[in-house]
Amino acid sequence: MTSFADGAAPGQLSWQGTYVEVPAGQEKLGRGLVMAGIYGTDLDAHEGNYTQLSPLSFLLRTRDVYPHRPSVVHGERRYTWAQTYERCVRLASALANRGIGRGDTVAVLAANIPEMFESHFGVPMCGAVLNAINIRLDAATIAFILQHGEARVLMVDKEFGPVAREALANLSVDILVVGIDDETCEVGEVIGELSYETLLGEGSSDWAWSLPEDEWDAITLNYTSGTTGNPKGVVYHHRGAYLNAVSNAITWDMGKHPVYLWTLPMFHCNGWCFPWTLAVNAGTSVCLRQVRDDAVFDAIASEGVTHFCGAPVVLNMLLAADTSLREQITHQVKVMTAGAAPPAAVIEGMEAMGMEVTHVYGLTETYGPVTLCEWQGDLWDGESAAERANLKARQGVRGQMLEGLMVADPDTLEPVPRDGRSMGEVCMRGNNVMSGYLKNFRATQEVFEGGWFHSGDLAVWHEDGYIQIKDRSKDIIISGGENISSIEVEDALFRHPGVLEAAVVAKTDEKWGETPCAFVTLRTGSEVSGSDIVEYCQKHLARFKVPRYVVFGDLPKTSTGKVQKYVLRERAEAL
Repeated sequence: MTSFADGAAPGQLSWQGTYVEVPAGQEKLGRGLVMAGIYGTDLDAHEGNYTQLSPLSFLLRTRDVYPHRPSVVHGERRYTWAQTYERCVRLASALANRGIGRGDTVAVLAANIPEMFESHFGVPMCGAVLNAINIRLDAATIAFILQHGEARVLMVDKEFGPVAREALANLSVDILVVGIDDETCEVGEVIGELSYETLLGEGSSDWAWSLPEDEWDAITLNYTSGTTGNPKGVVYHHRGAYLNAVSNAITWDMGKHPVYLWTLPMFHCNGWCFPWTLAVNAGTSVCLRQVRDDAVFDAIASEGVTHFCGAPVVLNMLLAADTSLREQITHQVKVMTAGAAPPAAVIEGMEAMGMEVTHVYGLTETYGPVTLCEWQGDLWDGESAAERANLKARQGVRGQMLEGLMVADPDTLEPVPRDGRSMGEVCMRGNNVMSGYLKNFRATQEVFEGGWFHSGDLAVWHEDGYIQIKDRSKDIIISGGENISSIEVEDALFRHPGVLEAAVVAKTDEKWGETPCAFVTLRTGSEVSGSDIVEYCQKHLARFKVPRYVVFGDLPKTSTGKVQKYVLRERAEAL
């Protein structure tokens, strides 16, 4: 009979597929698991053969092995890994001296600057939980997050001082506020009881920090976008952060000492775990406060950037940049993209620019990317550029650290046929799936129904095992009983030479129930009419998929580059 020891949960791995009771008084490290049969005698886990998994281990090793290597670059500021390690320990020590410890929340509202990078190590070093807050949020939402996450400390970048002050005024509790005065920022206001550098001065560089008592301990708290209500708090644990950080290095074949440009916000899924990945391979973080085409190309050229991540909207911005900017790049650059299904035309354009694109997929609840479109060189290298881009536009297969991935009926969890046509929900399971939603047991239960994480994304499963997302479940358009993938229509629109950006949503229709409505941003100088767009789509799509409405203008986006389709749906209904 299967039993569960010391709070172990169903679905966790075990030796010989079972859990056994731990005898009274017998202490075990880890989560109370012991081996069965003859292997369960005198083969206990102890300090000599077992360590809690935590990405903090990577920082210590890199300090020891590559203390002289550059760790962080930000304007005139340059740090080595020895210096970054010392600053992180000082931060941890100072927080501990102020009574911050295991299970306490430390919030940070900052751009991609060294202090944000350091907080990914310094905060969990003292046992606390890092809550990196979206810098584009309004004061009311920031106040909700601080209150819900019970933050005891808030570290604030100068640029966001005013909105933080407004948010703090709405709180019913007092928290310690630490101001970050970044020399590259010329706007905003430094607020707080003390500065970040003063706080570091309170700490000791030889403070004896330790790994977490349990690798299941929370390491970070990240909030979802909350487009349909208050955002949910997604809890990451040390084990998952460790494994996803390693997965990034393997998935992307990063090698040693990559030079990584921070175009992806560090507040977004903890920068997809890349702060910790860069400690895995002793890389260099090139900080970037604002993601502009000139700043990106200048940084790539001047710092020798080898890798960067970005949503398709960022790639589209780079494709539209002036030729003089693009011509600065004379070396190989690897790009990882996710956040929204990238149109094949965008992938094709980036690769024509000489940038190698890796398409990945994940959610806030999965520590960022957990699948990738693994390139099958021996099978695909001979394909045309357009077909290679089509192949890369798929979300692909599970990464090395994800235990399970399937496309299935969301109610029965019966996998759909691998025919590239049958649609189901993307479901995942494994160590790099969140612990759950903070203070929201019901939502946690619902999303893990049946022992799988339900993504809410609708996809097909191809014969070769690669998945391809067709839509969010809430974005699928049902017209006359036919399912229309908004992503498929958007992909066609992106191929129009005059279209810079496009998004498609459902609009209520008396006859068909719903019909596609396209929102389009044109390239500068392009003179394209709505009828031109419709005519183009008629040549590339089945007639029932062609948008009946075309609206021109800028697209509303989140801070991570995702189009806010709920806003577009409201606009469509108002037409």
